[in-house]
Amino acid sequence: MRLTRLAAAALAVTLASGPALADLVIPSLSYRTGPFAAGGIPFADGYADYMTLINERDGGVGGIRIRVPECETAYNTERGVECYEALRGENPLVHQPLSTGITYQLIPRMTQDDVPLHTMGYGRTSAVNGRVFSHVFNYPANYWDGASVIINYLLEENGGDLSGKKIALIYHNSAYGREPIRTLEELAAKHGYALTTIAVDSPGQEQASQWLQIRRERPDYVVMWGWGVMNQVAIQEAANIRFPMENFIGVWWSGSEQDVIPAGQAAHGYKSLAMHGTGRDYPIYDDIQTYVVDRGLAAGAGDGVGTVLYSRGMYAAMLAVEAVKKAQEIHGVAQITPAMMRDGMEALEITEELMADLGLPNFGPAFTVTCENHGGTGEAMIQQWDAEARQWNLITDWIAPDRDLIMQLVEEDSMAYATENNIELRCN
Repeated sequence: MRLTRLAAAALAVTLASGPALADLVIPSLSYRTGPFAAGGIPFADGYADYMTLINERDGGVGGIRIRVPECETAYNTERGVECYEALRGENPLVHQPLSTGITYQLIPRMTQDDVPLHTMGYGRTSAVNGRVFSHVFNYPANYWDGASVIINYLLEENGGDLSGKKIALIYHNSAYGREPIRTLEELAAKHGYALTTIAVDSPGQEQASQWLQIRRERPDYVVMWGWGVMNQVAIQEAANIRFPMENFIGVWWSGSEQDVIPAGQAAHGYKSLAMHGTGRDYPIYDDIQTYVVDRGLAAGAGDGVGTVLYSRGMYAAMLAVEAVKKAQEIHGVAQITPAMMRDGMEALEITEELMADLGLPNFGPAFTVTCENHGGTGEAMIQQWDAEARQWNLITDWIAPDRDLIMQLVEEDSMAYATENNIELRCN
């Protein structure tokens, strides 16, 4: 049962009526430097500011304040692993590395250490299967969901028929960028479109040859799995060859203000996935302004509040806090352990009523986490950039992925992982 604020306050008094307790440690594996800093900075700011809000407005969670030590990864896998090792002595409740490469390296380490890992909308997609991946959670959606949502959107735009259409995927040549390829191939076989895959080496500043290929092949749609400077360059290159922006759709990591503003008017009409609402018209931002920004406690300058990646960091932090509450409720203690946090994450239920109570009405999808499903519903929306107003507009409601196909792929990949690593299945 969801705790109201009043009930949560009462629980806090009960749990905290003893000796002073150590802070709840929820680290931030951030990247404020390097080629992907433009995306890493607002996410880290939103993550930190929400935790500060919880401390300043609510006195922490269950009467215990949250501490958010940051460790700079520069989006480098080796440095991300070093951060994890450096933070082990802090007894962190959960890690959110914001990197697929780092995620792949941390999965076996964190499982062995009994520490949960949350990879919201990134990481290893087949970690949806909680029977295999006991400590990894990727709710509310994953890459394969995103790829399927884009295809379902294009099906709607084309009267349910994509046969004979040509779709090009331009992707960051990394574990992250390659994630959607299998799904798009399977959907191409199902729906009859022709798929071309075009890699862009990191960080993505050189794309002229890739866009010459797109100009030659003249696809009906281009889908992008990019990050950081790659997105900015791709949008400008698309404009240079006069590719229609309304037929250019990015994943949710290719749909921030940082991606489109540099191209100016040329980016008008560009679309991307949205795993959550956009803009500042949510009550939570009034609280962040009052309790965080106006008090001089913001992680950044305070001018990014409500932008896409700031909101995503805030959303990730909110989901972590709600899992802490659930873990405290389950175990009846305020000073939870990482193992208890894992239990809270696996019992997490996000309802629309809860979202509204948190000041985020209609911001994200309702979903329930179970032992079998660590990934939520996989729904997403489509947003479109208005260059005149300099804002993103949501142009669809929530779109569901082809869940039957996605879960078949999840089962194949996760079971292969279980066999390779001698993992005993859970949830029996």
